[in-house]
Amino acid sequence: MGLVLFPGDGDNSSPDVSWSYSGFAAFRQRLAETEGFALSEMWGFGGERPWTQVSTALEPLLDHPDVGGDDLSPAECASILARLEAITDQWAQEDSDQLLQQHIEDARQLASVLRLCIEKDVPLAFL
Repeated sequence: MGLVLFPGDGDNSSPDVSWSYSGFAAFRQRLAETEGFALSEMWGFGGERPWTQVSTALEPLLDHPDVGGDDLSPAECASILARLEAITDQWAQEDSDQLLQQHIEDARQLASVLRLCIEKDVPLAFL
């Protein structure tokens, strides 16, 4: 059982990115840590901190339910993409372990999907 993020273009041959639920949780936790906060502190993730207290272009991705929820708009995809690419470059400069290498690969796959959503002007869908 897992999660797939894909362009909402109706084209089954479009690229996608997939995770197990625990893998997606770990990926988002690392993104949040890179942005300077712990995801576990946040409302919706066991904490009480409201999302209004953090400023990150990744909020639409980080604060999205694993199951259900709205698709992300092309504008949200563009905002996420710029920050995700900067973070991926930063991670690539760090001493890495196997999990970080997996997160870099996942981020690059997600960036490809986001780029396609922007180019086709379609939302990012979660399944």
